[in-house]
Amino acid sequence: MKSSIEACGRNLDEVQLVAVSKTKPVELLVEAYEAGQLHFGENYAQELLQKSEILADKDDIAWHFIGPLQSNKAAALVKGVGKKLVCVESVATRKLAQKLDRAAREVDESFRLGVFLQVNTSGESSKSGLDPEDVVPLAMEVNDMFPNLSLNGLMTIGAPGDFGCFDTLVACRKNVAESLGREPSSLELSMGMSGDFEEAIKRGATNVRVGSTIFGQRDYSQK
Repeated sequence: MKSSIEACGRNLDEVQLVAVSKTKPVELLVEAYEAGQLHFGENYAQELLQKSEILADKDDIAWHFIGPLQSNKAAALVKGVGKKLVCVESVATRKLAQKLDRAAREVDESFRLGVFLQVNTSGESSKSGLDPEDVVPLAMEVNDMFPNLSLNGLMTIGAPGDFGCFDTLVACRKNVAESLGREPSSLELSMGMSGDFEEAIKRGATNVRVGSTIFGQRDYSQK
């Protein structure tokens, strides 16, 4: 990752590595943590709750929830992980945003939970997320109506090999920034995974979600 960042003339602190640890045993997370990795991504609410409890003594660990989240599970996730849940990257509905906002306020009235709006940049029916034209309205709602949420950026999965999906997310960020009166650079871009993070970095990613390259292939039977 370092070489990819340097190759496109960016600073190392411009890109955050989120180690995607879904289905992986806690022992592997501890190894990564002890090697200096602080940000971890999980796709399943119950698995994140369990791991965050086991690793509760790691004061500086930062959890990202990156999978689909049912609104009826939002409160349990936020309250269970607490302020170590730094970001929910898969917000695509007002209902989920509202539930997250309420849960964050119940954790602490001053707590602002980071959220990313998930965008379906490929147009695939199998992918979750907002259509690009629907991003600005939800961004404005989150910004104006939910005081315990912090709109940190946008996230996409994209289609394998279609790097134009990354460009679409960059364009969405520009539109959101203009609508909110913010600099585009104040909004993060979570894009790129094990197979394409180098290209995502070239195209402006500030967060890359890498799992199998770090932890090896996943065993979903152990989920």
